Amino acid sequence: MQLPAPWDRLFAPLQTGAVDDLVVIGQVGQSLDGRIASVNGRRELINGPDGLAHLHRLRALVDAVVVGIGTALADDPQLTVRRVEGPNPARIVIDPRGRLPRSARVLDDDGVRRVVITNGTANPDLPPGVERIALAAGEGRQIDPADIVASLARAGCRRVLIEGGAETLSRFLAARCLDRLHIVVAPIILGAGRASCLLSTIACADDAIRPKVQAVPLGDEVLFDCDLSRHRRVLGISGAAETAGQANRSI
Repeated sequence: MQLPAPWDRLFAPLQTGAVDDLVVIGQVGQSLDGRIASVNGRRELINGPDGLAHLHRLRALVDAVVVGIGTALADDPQLTVRRVEGPNPARIVIDPRGRLPRSARVLDDDGVRRVVITNGTANPDLPPGVERIALAAGEGRQIDPADIVASLARAGCRRVLIEGGAETLSRFLAARCLDRLHIVVAPIILGAGRASCLLSTIACADDAIRPKVQAVPLGDEVLFDCDLSRHRRVLGISGAAETAGQANRSI
């Protein structure tokens, strides 16, 4: 569908991968000082209606939305599209040790695909209809983000949104698995709390990631659209057409 400016420029990169046949986008909402929650974890106070609408718009434009087990347990998110029009994406939880309870809202049977990614030895108690993908875990019982993207691609998910939390998003960024990163900054200074990015220490600013960035006003918030395609490793098949059975949402 046709989108007015600046949405046409903003979402055009989600149609076709710049590196291969996949598009992986990360999203984070944060304060001016880079916090995603206060020390009490009150994350809902960070972004306003415009920032939340942008997040839901991203959900409507991807095949799958991914969160880590920490976010699933702490926030019990729905991961549905409610603030804009559009279809709900498949809901994916990275749960290496199988800790997600059957009562989690991401597992609600509402007709949307639900997938839990575990390591090979976990034995999760999942409701009927929930798919499980078992992947080998590496150091610290963590699953390689590249393996997660590859498994989702095999499951038919070509456009993937990594929504949270900070540890999960940072691991995908550090593993060079993101094509874009959308950072929505709210006009608030918390002074302390959970940071939005948790990367390894670098020796100097010369070693920093320096993406191309465009800034887009969202009411009184600002969206920074970061192009990480030069940083992203090959995860899919370069130049390949979508295979039969892959989800196909036109933008």
